[in-house]
Amino acid sequence: MPLLVPAHLPSLPPADLLVVGGGTAGCCAALAARESAGATVLLIERQGFLGGTSTGVLDTFYGFFTPGAHPRKVVGGVPDRVVDALDRVGAVFLRPNTYGAGTGVNYNPERLKRVWDELLARAGVRVLLHAILVDVLTEGSGRITGVVLLTRQGFVQVSARRFIDASGDAVLCHHAGIDSERAGDLEPAQTLTTTFRLAAVDLDAYERAGGKSLLMAKMAEAVDRGTHALPRKAGSLHRMNVSGCVSTVCVRVAGLDPNDSEQLTTAEQEGRRQAFIYEDFLRDCIPGFGDARIIGLSHQIGIRETRRVYGEYRLTRADCLGATRFPDCVALCGAPIEDHRAGPDGTEETAWAYVPDNQVYDVPYRTLVPRGRDELWVAGRCFSATHDAHASCRSMGQTMSLGAAAGFAASLSLESGLGARTLSVPDLQERLRRSGTPLVFPERGAFTQAGDWARNRSG
Repeated sequence: MPLLVPAHLPSLPPADLLVVGGGTAGCCAALAARESAGATVLLIERQGFLGGTSTGVLDTFYGFFTPGAHPRKVVGGVPDRVVDALDRVGAVFLRPNTYGAGTGVNYNPERLKRVWDELLARAGVRVLLHAILVDVLTEGSGRITGVVLLTRQGFVQVSARRFIDASGDAVLCHHAGIDSERAGDLEPAQTLTTTFRLAAVDLDAYERAGGKSLLMAKMAEAVDRGTHALPRKAGSLHRMNVSGCVSTVCVRVAGLDPNDSEQLTTAEQEGRRQAFIYEDFLRDCIPGFGDARIIGLSHQIGIRETRRVYGEYRLTRADCLGATRFPDCVALCGAPIEDHRAGPDGTEETAWAYVPDNQVYDVPYRTLVPRGRDELWVAGRCFSATHDAHASCRSMGQTMSLGAAAGFAASLSLESGLGARTLSVPDLQERLRRSGTPLVFPERGAFTQAGDWARNRSG
């Protein structure tokens, strides 16, 4: 039931568009929506910084490039502006993916926090940090008209004409009673990961000793012999933008529901415990790490899935692996299905399935529109997809693309007066193309050496 808001509850200035969640999807949605200069856009975020997983957990964008021997760049437009801003200050390089999901765009996450600030300010987006959505306001038909936020000043309300739920957890949709699939209800939810960063690493010594191959062998040996209580036999670490520092994806926490605060608390504590076990293991067993120390943990444990909204269409495994084309395409994805599972006894726990022939599939606009809604879009990891399809299309390159598509759709809806289900998809696609978003498989090959980002942006 929506909260009965007392008349004295303070109101913030209304907005044409309210974007819930300042992660990669929400930030790109707000930037795209402001392409229509007349639309006022308010972006709310619960943390004290923008970027979500991009700044709080990870340091690499995946999904920009297809995997394989002949990569193509399949993400562009608004997301390119973000990487361009990083590249201008020397805070980005391209690197191969440890497991084969394609070239990643590595960046300095602390610099990216500032880049998000600058891009949104320049675009004229109103940003409200430290704001938690606690309820929605509706009219008699059930149409959402506003939200209730918990801020540092207390509870406030704000009204808007259109809404984008880019919260990752589908928070707005959940409070509005919109149907969603809760991760773990139909298929096992993907595991959680606390990332950590180490300094004082001699990367040259590490590579001379065997690099990734040595790391995998030593991890398996530690699990088999019981010398270190590692949760898995696989994991990855990679060079960062800061000399002598590496970032990791090694921790694995399974069987806990991030929708439940008590279970999420346990997961956070377990993730930190495992991180320092890995620090001991790396110092004890891996050349080049003798003096290494953890200098930072992710701001929160990395969450791969919580809720996925039921939209006008649901992207499926068959769509991904069939390289399916859709007439209402708003984004491309060539990333494999990468399903992080809780495997037994430290055995292989990530299931992989690739789009055939290094091709791509289309992501249809209808996956961004919750079923039966005209005032609302979803973007990012709560978009409409099955568990398997989500395990492919959750890469940040795609969450940025879907956010931009939702933002352009919202601005088009505001201009035309049409709802999410009835607006002109060809007009939306034209706006995406004009922004630089590829909607067909590129003929030109991509450049994927470390310093090649700018080469992909020329011509």
